[in-house]
Amino acid sequence: MPEAIALERELKAVMKSGKVVLGAKESLQLLLRNELKGLVIADNTPYEVRERLTYVARLNNVPVAIFKGTSAELGSVIGKPFKVSAIGIIDPGDSKIIDLLLEQQR
Repeated sequence: MPEAIALERELKAVMKSGKVVLGAKESLQLLLRNELKGLVIADNTPYEVRERLTYVARLNNVPVAIFKGTSAELGSVIGKPFKVSAIGIIDPGDSKIIDLLLEQQR
């Protein structure tokens, strides 16, 4: 459970100080252009979408974390009043989210 709390804390930090894109389509577009440094996917994202995102991320050596909650919960963690299936991290800002994602992949 500490990993989930740390992920939530770092997601809040990256939303304040970093640059992100919200949604699976936007994240996939930036992954294909190799512009993302990290990716967080909600647990209830459809299987095909999750597999496509993780496959392209692996090809580009982008760390991926699965958020242990629904897309609605992921949206509320980052302060948005809507569902968010994926968060693509362009610039982590002051957060340590990339280190956390790399640690979770091990």
